[in-house]
Amino acid sequence: MTINVPFNKPYLTGNELSYIEKAVKMGKISGNGYFTKKCQQFFEENFGFNKCLLTSSCTDALEMAAILLDIKSGDEVIVPSYTFVSSANAFVLRGAKIVFLDSLEDHPGMDVDKIESLISPKTKAIVVVHYAGVPVDMAKVMDLANRFSIKVVEDAAQAIDISFQGKALGGVGHLGTFSFHETKNLQCGEGGMLTINDPGLKKRAEIIWEKGTDRAAFFRGEVNKYGWVDLGSSFLPSEVTAAFLWAQLENLQRIQSRRSQIWHDYSGFLASLDRSYIPKIQHLPYLELLRNELDKIQEEFSPIVLQKDPGNYHMFYMLFPSLESRTKFSESLKSKGILSVFHYQALHQSEFIKAYQGIDNTPLPNAEIFADTLLRLPFFYELPEVSSSCI
Repeated sequence: MTINVPFNKPYLTGNELSYIEKAVKMGKISGNGYFTKKCQQFFEENFGFNKCLLTSSCTDALEMAAILLDIKSGDEVIVPSYTFVSSANAFVLRGAKIVFLDSLEDHPGMDVDKIESLISPKTKAIVVVHYAGVPVDMAKVMDLANRFSIKVVEDAAQAIDISFQGKALGGVGHLGTFSFHETKNLQCGEGGMLTINDPGLKKRAEIIWEKGTDRAAFFRGEVNKYGWVDLGSSFLPSEVTAAFLWAQLENLQRIQSRRSQIWHDYSGFLASLDRSYIPKIQHLPYLELLRNELDKIQEEFSPIVLQKDPGNYHMFYMLFPSLESRTKFSESLKSKGILSVFHYQALHQSEFIKAYQGIDNTPLPNAEIFADTLLRLPFFYELPEVSSSCI
C-alpha cells in the first residue's frame, strides 16, 4: 500500500478564479477596492468587529498594532514563548523588550494566571495568542489590562470563527490580528487582517494602513487633499488577494463543518483502543496505517496524549513523552508517505532574542516541553479524497 498524504493542501472553493477575473475587469486591482471592502464588511457584520482592515499577512497586522500602540524603546510587551516569531518580532521592530510567558501545563496556550507577576511600570501591551483556536481566558486578561492600563493585542491567527463568552475572538482585546495563510481554515495564500475594537484607535489605524497618509479619507471626500500625516507602511493586500479571500468567506460554514468532521475522525479513531469507533469516512486505510504506527510507538514510549479541545478545528496535534519518541513516530510516518510536523520552538531560547536582550535564565518549562513533544498531523479540507485516491 502506497500513500502520499501532505501535511497541508490549500482548499479552493471553486469561485476564486472567477472573482479574481471580476476584480481585474473592474479596473482596480490595487488595495482597498470592491473586494477588500466586501471582505471587511463581512467580518464587521458577521463577527461584530468594530473596524476591520485587510493586510498582506498577520505579520503586517501585528506590525500595524505595534505602531498604533506607539511601542518604543524602553517599553515591555508580554508575549507567550510558545508562538510564531511574528508575535514578538513586530514589537521588537519598535524597540520593545519582550517579556516571555510560559504555557499551561496541559495545553500549549499561554498561562494567563502568570501574567500579573510579569507586569511592570514599563509594560505597554499584552499579546494574547489563541493557540490551535482554543480561547484564552480573555476575562482575566482584560481585567488585568483595565487594572494596569495596558493594551491587549489578540493574535488570533489560528482562531477564526470561535468565540469567548459570546464574543468573537479577535474582537475582545483592544486590537486583534488574523492570518489567511494557506495553512489556515480560511486562506488566500498570504493574507491577514487587523481588527480595531477600541474606537479611539480607528482613525489612526486607517492612516497607518495607508502608508501614513489620510488617503482613505480623501477618497471618501472627507478632506480635499491627502498627505503624509503619520507613520505607516504599505500594509494593504491587492484586490486579487481580497477576491480570492471572498470566495473562501462565502463558504466559511461549509469549510468549518468539514474540518470539524476531520478533527472528530482523528480524535475518535485514534482514541478508541478497541477500535470500536469506525468513522464514516473515505480515508479509513490512511487512519488504519496511522493508528498502527501509533500502537507500535506506544509499546515503546508511553503515554501519548491526543489533543482534547478542538478549538475552531484548525489542527490536530499529539503530545509525545519525549523528543526521541516524537522524532521516531514522525520519521516512521514519513517513510510511509504521511507528513506530520512539529510546531514552534520556544522563543525565549532563540539565538536572536539572546543576542537582542541578553540571556534570561527564568525557566519556562512548559513551553520548552511543547517545543520538543508536540506533533501536528495532516489537516486540510480534502484530506479524505486526497488520501483515498493515493492509496
